Amino acid sequence: MLAQVVRSGLIEAVHDGAIAVADPEGVITHTFGDADRVFFLRSAAKPFQAEVTLALGGPLTPEEIAIICASHGGDPVQIAYVEKILDEAGLSESDLATPPAWPESNRAAARLTARGHTRPRPLWHNCSGKHAGMLRACVAQGWPTSGYTDPGHPIQLAIVEAMRRLMGEGVTPVGVDGCGAPVFRGSARGLSSAFAALHTTDAYAPIVDAMSRFPALTSAPGHADQALATWLGGVGKRGAEGCLALALPDRGSVAVKVWDGSSRALGAVMFSVLDQLGWIPHGSSRNLESSLVSPVLGGGRAVGTVEPLAVLERV
Repeated sequence: MLAQVVRSGLIEAVHDGAIAVADPEGVITHTFGDADRVFFLRSAAKPFQAEVTLALGGPLTPEEIAIICASHGGDPVQIAYVEKILDEAGLSESDLATPPAWPESNRAAARLTARGHTRPRPLWHNCSGKHAGMLRACVAQGWPTSGYTDPGHPIQLAIVEAMRRLMGEGVTPVGVDGCGAPVFRGSARGLSSAFAALHTTDAYAPIVDAMSRFPALTSAPGHADQALATWLGGVGKRGAEGCLALALPDRGSVAVKVWDGSSRALGAVMFSVLDQLGWIPHGSSRNLESSLVSPVLGGGRAVGTVEPLAVLERV
């Protein structure tokens, strides 16, 4: 069992899952659970999708790179960078294939409704940065922008090929992500090995730089990936349905997947894994733990905890 939720002294819920740890060369050193079980990587694949779109679309500023890697909260600065990427390519919100959505951040959504907005927009979808990057690459390559999320479109074929080389395992057949773009198959083992490559492959250097420098752009407050990048200086990326991956320079990488799709155990489990590995700098431990491990609340006060149970096994 990956973790248990304890409320007022009673185990109220349990979460099963898998963990894989890789060294800087991508060799798996520790696992927990079924690290070979396949799931959809969801947004945890964004750094790798971004590398392809960056290679095909040309240079971007670090802030813009952070946005194309982001699962953003829809704050004004994040939306401004999405619009900037589109504008630089001669495109607009109407070219986005993301479904209309309100910002993921309640704060950002409240700001918009206070200003009189009554309908969701494609621009506010948390994956709009990724889509803007794909569209920019299409313009640079002379490919059609319409249908860019189709699995047979040149931009998606290029991404699939890159993912296949990187993961070292079958990433197809692709599914459909929540944003409408293709989503890839993988395992905790494959995802951890792939994340290790972020710090050892030159092509990913701009992405590592952007994501580690600007976690406030790549995510939103309250999410584990933002906390990990903020306090450890690495690259953290979450994916929907209980997926989280982390890469640290000179350390290696960790991938965690919760099988029931819940994200509430991710922070506590990741903190426990890093503690077991000895990867948490002494000065960061308290701040990181408070950012990752949320109490179980009752009546507005802490009445329990999410307790990690996973003990890593050396491979």
